Amino acid sequence: MSIINLKPITPGRRFKSVVDYRCLSKNKKPERSLLFPLKKTGGRNSAGRLTMKYIGGGAKKMYRAIDFKRREFPGVQGTVKSIEYDPNRNAFISAVYYDNGAKRYILTPDNLEVGSRIVSGSGVAPEIGHTLPLKEIPTGTFVHNIELNKGAGGVLVRSAGTSAQITAKEGKYVFVKLPSGKERMVLETCMATVGCVSNKDAMNCKKGKAGDNMHLGIRPRTRCVAMNPVDHPMGGGEGKASGGHPRSRKGLLSKGKKTRKSKRYSNKFLLNR
Repeated sequence: MSIINLKPITPGRRFKSVVDYRCLSKNKKPERSLLFPLKKTGGRNSAGRLTMKYIGGGAKKMYRAIDFKRREFPGVQGTVKSIEYDPNRNAFISAVYYDNGAKRYILTPDNLEVGSRIVSGSGVAPEIGHTLPLKEIPTGTFVHNIELNKGAGGVLVRSAGTSAQITAKEGKYVFVKLPSGKERMVLETCMATVGCVSNKDAMNCKKGKAGDNMHLGIRPRTRCVAMNPVDHPMGGGEGKASGGHPRSRKGLLSKGKKTRKSKRYSNKFLLNR
């Protein structure tokens, strides 16, 4: 997979770069049974009041239901029918047709190809795309879509190009090194998928123009130092003599302040930060 720099035929395309999508399946429409409508909020709550700024607009899109649990058909093999683009995430997704007739979308691991056979459950070989309990995955293996609670589905390491590494096993816990460098203990009965998440070049793409953010539903952001004191703690002042230490709209420091609670329940599962 590679990055394509577009020809500068317009100012918006001069600095724009995109992922090479030729690796995706051609002329493949999404599986209708796995599509659900997405309702836009515009950043407003049930009372119609704006509670989250800089949200609005965006292209219409349908949600693809992703199977993060991979527990529904243990031991049943499936075939990767297509690798598709998902407008709701930066990773690619794969349409898997199981031998029992079921159809599911999964996150596409790197190097997974159309026609590959995948399976999940206990006693499965730790190969690319297979999902199995952490206690059965060899130390040093790279995994993604990791569960934190047994049966709840994967919540860790789901973004494009990310992977976690199993570093050690002790008792009923497996030590996992996350992409952030943080090392965490996870129950050995939790499931994880072998391999790295696809589309690792997503982070290297440049949007090139403000309109690309508008298509994603992100409205223009106003600099807080350009606001008035009534609108933001960093607003006001004469000329450019405003600002101070960076902080949020509610006055909380945004750089350097520790935001993790000292008595958080999961602190005991963290080995380092």
